[in-house]
Amino acid sequence: MENKRVVVTGIGAVSPVGNDAKTTWENIIAGKSGVGPLTRVNADDYPAKVAAEVKDFDIEQYIEKKEARKMDRFTHYAIAASMMAVKDANLTINEENANRVGVWIGSGIGGMETFENQFETFQKRGYRRVSPFFVPMMIPDMAAGQVSIFLGAKGINSCTVTACATGTNSIGDAFKVIQRGDADVMITGGAEAPITRMSVAGFCANTALSTNPDAQTASRPFDLNRDGFVIGEGAGIVILEELDHALSRGATIYAEIVGYGATGDAHHITAPAPGGEGGVRAMQAALNDGNIKPEELDYINAHGTSTEYNDKYETMAIKEVFGEHAYKLAVSSTKSMTGHLLGAAGGVEAILTVLAIKEGIIPPTINLVTPDPECDLDYVSDGARKQEVNIALSNSLGFGGHNATIVFRKYE
Repeated sequence: MENKRVVVTGIGAVSPVGNDAKTTWENIIAGKSGVGPLTRVNADDYPAKVAAEVKDFDIEQYIEKKEARKMDRFTHYAIAASMMAVKDANLTINEENANRVGVWIGSGIGGMETFENQFETFQKRGYRRVSPFFVPMMIPDMAAGQVSIFLGAKGINSCTVTACATGTNSIGDAFKVIQRGDADVMITGGAEAPITRMSVAGFCANTALSTNPDAQTASRPFDLNRDGFVIGEGAGIVILEELDHALSRGATIYAEIVGYGATGDAHHITAPAPGGEGGVRAMQAALNDGNIKPEELDYINAHGTSTEYNDKYETMAIKEVFGEHAYKLAVSSTKSMTGHLLGAAGGVEAILTVLAIKEGIIPPTINLVTPDPECDLDYVSDGARKQEVNIALSNSLGFGGHNATIVFRKYE
């Protein structure tokens, strides 16, 4: 049986650089950073002083306050981004098609804020005062669960939890659901709200976060002076659709998703495998899956976290996969502006990758002032670049050795 073709027909985002996909894209192309002072927790308690926080977001624009109170913030972001994506796709979900519309939205750490607040209540006032909604607010699958409930999507409903690879794995997994014929439409991506006391404490304790107090330069992927990632929050959701289904209803097509690769490092709980070996296999698998030759690729939206080993090893992995063509490729890390959205990163970055294809503009890597000699590719460090992009891939690499790559192609 021939695999079905799958296209992207809708996008929705809540990010540190904008509370919708359009604003997010415009600010990314303008090279504007969403990093600012750390305000969700008391910055005096931590060596990290900056974060990429979502600003001026109001969940009551999307759902009633009474319902919103039964959810953690990561679910708020997922619902808002999903509603925007469904609207953007001009998709109506009703009794006739609900069984063929699925949801696959992941979160790296789920409702950490809820967990912390409810544990405090439990310690001070006992179990009777813990919210009856505590567990359903906290568990990572609840973004997918609530999106399904609010939008009436009754197809496969799932959640991938693979740390920083979550968003990309979710989209890849959803792509395969449609490709094999188990759904016509998938609402998919990632959501995260990790700027909490314990999350920041944990990332500071394992020295993953930048301690640069200057918000404008703290996130600097591939720069010699990078010193860790900047924690971010938000959600990125795409609508994936079987091609004939999309054409039959006259949908706007952003791009076609053609390849997905996922691998495990089997190496270390937090450090990437030397030379980005797992990332090499993920990219190769995604190219093979999409029947794409390495020299056909135009652009890579890199994982590019601004940490010492990730940026070095990802660069090595790109060279390993693409050989001489690696130096002709455009590579950029939009995390230089969004910070690292953990489980939501792959969702937002998938949106930016398909828009690069659709608009013919490659997002820049900002703050790359002092190049690292070991990071010697074309990181688009001199502002956004107008260039035709026919084929692009997005990488995500997570704690636990999870590697995920998805490949998009201009729809023809």
